[in-house]
Amino acid sequence: MRLAALFLFMAVTAAAAENWKLVWSDEFDGVNGSAPDAHKWAYDLGSNGWGNQELETYTAARDNSFLDGGGHLVIRAIKTAAGYTSARLKTQGLYSVAYGRVAARLKLPKGQGIWPAFWILGDNIKTADWPACGEIDIMEFIGKTPHTVYFTLHGPGYSGGKGISTSAPLAGTDEFHVYGIEWTPESLTFLLDDQPVRTLTRKDLPAGAKWVYDHPHFVLLNLAVGGAWPGNPDATTVFPQDYVIDWVRAWQRETK
Repeated sequence: MRLAALFLFMAVTAAAAENWKLVWSDEFDGVNGSAPDAHKWAYDLGSNGWGNQELETYTAARDNSFLDGGGHLVIRAIKTAAGYTSARLKTQGLYSVAYGRVAARLKLPKGQGIWPAFWILGDNIKTADWPACGEIDIMEFIGKTPHTVYFTLHGPGYSGGKGISTSAPLAGTDEFHVYGIEWTPESLTFLLDDQPVRTLTRKDLPAGAKWVYDHPHFVLLNLAVGGAWPGNPDATTVFPQDYVIDWVRAWQRETK
């Protein structure tokens, strides 16, 4: 009986997987030291703290973001005499996703003051502004707590420190893990290694708050240094720090 149930479960799982169609991806294949695909990725640049009291300057230099020749993108945070440099890549103006499944396979850096993230941001940000545009943090990691990963929604009335957040234990912090979401017009489920962590709906918002996940969002990958949440690097923090991305993919459910 148990064996029959197992086979049924496997059949249902396989059928569900077959309903997803890959619609966008970057596998980061390319020559060692080359730039990420400019048809897929642009850069945020500068050193204004990004609303979080961060210390890094984001650049488009190959020192801070490059393909490693082995099918990975590396975002590297470096300590210099003038401070810290890193990179923040985005698909803004190049690709946006609305609903479906979005995921990335990532290996995370760790240490005091280290803050990698994988997230999506409403592509109406220039007109709606933040947080009304909506922000979905698919993965945030605070290097001083290397066995916990965070997932958060930010919207009007529930942003910043009041974001709707959940966490999950992270084993094997020196290994790759897959972080993702399944997103429908009515709900959003955070995933860790394809397993659901938490599902959120309009009912989970504060009273009177608006669900702002009903339009396309673009993808971001960044490695911050310092900030109000992780705190700043200290004498224990090793540099450079590498955030390694194996792939980023988006799927849509096939309709019959």
